[in-house]
Parts: sequence; structure tokens; C-alpha cells
Amino acid sequence: MDSCVIPLRHGGLSLVQTTDFFYPLVEDPYMMGRIACANVLSDLYAMGITECDNMLMLLSVSQKMNEKERDQVMPLMMKGFRDAAEEAGTSVTGGQTVINPWIIVGGVASVVCQPNDFIMPDSAVPGDVLVLTKPLGTQVAVNAHQWLDISEKWNKIKLVISREEVEQAYQEAMLNMATLNRTAAALMHKFNAHAATDITGFGIIGHARNLAQHQKNNVAFVIHNLPIISKMAAISKAGGNLFGLLQGTSSETSGGLLICLPREQAARFCAEMKSSRVGLSGAVGQDGGAGDGQQAWIIGIVEKGNRCARIIDKPRIIEVPYRGSVVSAQEGSHNNASPTEVQLTQQLSQ
Repeated sequence: MDSCVIPLRHGGLSLVQTTDFFYPLVEDPYMMGRIACANVLSDLYAMGITECDNMLMLLSVSQKMNEKERDQVMPLMMKGFRDAAEEAGTSVTGGQTVINPWIIVGGVASVVCQPNDFIMPDSAVPGDVLVLTKPLGTQVAVNAHQWLDISEKWNKIKLVISREEVEQAYQEAMLNMATLNRTAAALMHKFNAHAATDITGFGIIGHARNLAQHQKNNVAFVIHNLPIISKMAAISKAGGNLFGLLQGTSSETSGGLLICLPREQAARFCAEMKSSRVGLSGAVGQDGGAGDGQQAWIIGIVEKGNRCARIIDKPRIIEVPYRGSVVSAQEGSHNNASPTEVQLTQQLSQ
């Protein structure tokens, strides 16, 4: 499971706890702090938990940084982490800081729950559909941004994307990674989710396989659609199947939730995700407005099987535009889809 669930001695309560940490992957220390916090909390959200009682921050300061660099970078990273925690309705009460060759940032999230506060990720049934709540492609976007200054790398992809588009994709990836999955966690209860996990380092197929293996029923997950940040699929192809993005093996950082939902609930889940009013971190506001929320996509189905997961040979690539674009994420992608795949999506969306 994404989090450990420990039954307590008192009153049918359980302690749910998770920890995570990694190296910085973006240049903005404040955003890196936010991303780290969102990444830790996603393990709680993957179990339908919307509240966190306490957070600890884990921080490693690089011994290669001079005093001026430390004084500039580390407070911004800590502020980003604290701000995201605050928007999640919790606070950072402590942690640990060490000196290390590399910067490392992460944390521990803890909450005491009653049984109905969380959803065990093991109850998918044939006929469910798979929903994803953030687009893929963060690893490609971050690396493409680094390659702007590396001629050998840039020359491989410059025919399929402009420098301006690389910058836009990088900003989009940062925004997505810094967005909490709290809205999706809340809607998992409303729409009777059967199982979920968050998409991180093992890519969507790695996490889908892990989730499938732990189901009580004999099921298989089949992914037909891949929502990907605009132009990242083209970069992956130009780079020679870069990171295995189209095969689902590309690492994601603070990715979306992959959720097994009853077929009849999935379209409403996606619509409510879109209409929920959210801030940068994904905290749900009281008055929703269409277009203010997060996008979610129906990407596949749950069928009878031997607890495995796969992506079909020619998945439909959904080009997810950068924020502010007037082009719908659904438009322009049907050209890449076979009639069978389009029909599947239409059926699942009904």
C-alpha cells in the first residue's frame, strides 16, 4: 500500500503514516518544497484520506553549497513545503536536517483515522474503469528543460518543439507536481472508488501492475488512453523512445491518482474534478466554478484476469495543453486514435 495502516489500542482507530524523499528536480527551490510536500501527502490521498494530522520535514543540505547559497536556497525550500502543508490543512511541527553531499527533501505524514476515513486499495471488480487525475510526462518535461543548454541533447528534439514550448511544458509540469491530490481523495468517497494508487517513480504501468497484484478479485487493468503534457510524446519519439513514456515506464514525480471507479460513476467523478474550485495545491473551495478545477481522464478498464496490467499496442495519446491554452485536451487527439479506441472512450464517458 502507499501508506502503512497500524491499528491502535484505543477505540477502533488506526494510525496511517507515510514517508518519502528525493533529490531536487526543478530549479525553483520554493516550488521544489511544494512538490516535495505534495508528493508525501499523495500517499495518504491515494487511500482516500483527505486530512493529515501532522507533517515532519526531512531536509539534507548539500556540503557543496557555500553559506550564501544555503541561506538563499534552503529557507525557500522550507517555505514551499510549509505553504503546501498549510493549504492541505496541516502543519509541519518538526523533522530532521543533516549535511550531505546532495540536497534531499521529503517528509513524513501521519493521521489517526476511523475505518470509514480510508479506502483499502484492493477491491477493484471487472467492469470498473480506470481514471487518472494528472497528465503524464513530467520526467520528459524536466529533462527537456535541462537540455536547452546542452547542444547534443537539444539537437535531437528541436525539430519537434520550440524553446518557448519547452519552457511552457516545464512550467506546466511544475504546476502539476505542486498540485495536491486532495480533491480526488475526497471524491473517491463520494463516487465509491474501489482502489487507487499515486503515480510516481515506477511510471503508470509500474504502479498499475503493483495495484493490480494486490486486488482481492481476479482482475486485469487495461490502459487505452495516455493523457500526456503537450509535445512530450513527440519529444519521447524524437529521442528514441525517451524514458519509455509511451510504454508507461517514464518516472513521474508527484503524479496523479490512478483510481478504479464503478463505470457509472467515472464520468461524474471527472466532471466534478473539473468543476471543483481549487488552488495551486488542490485544496477544495466551497463554491465551485466550471474550469477552476483539475482535469481527470478515463484511461482504461478493469476486466477479468490474473492481477496484471498492460497498455494496448496503440494507445490513444491525449495531448494535454499548457494552462491557458484555449484548445481542449480532448480535441486534436482523435486523429491519433483508431475508431475502436475512440468508441471505447465514448462508451466509458457515458
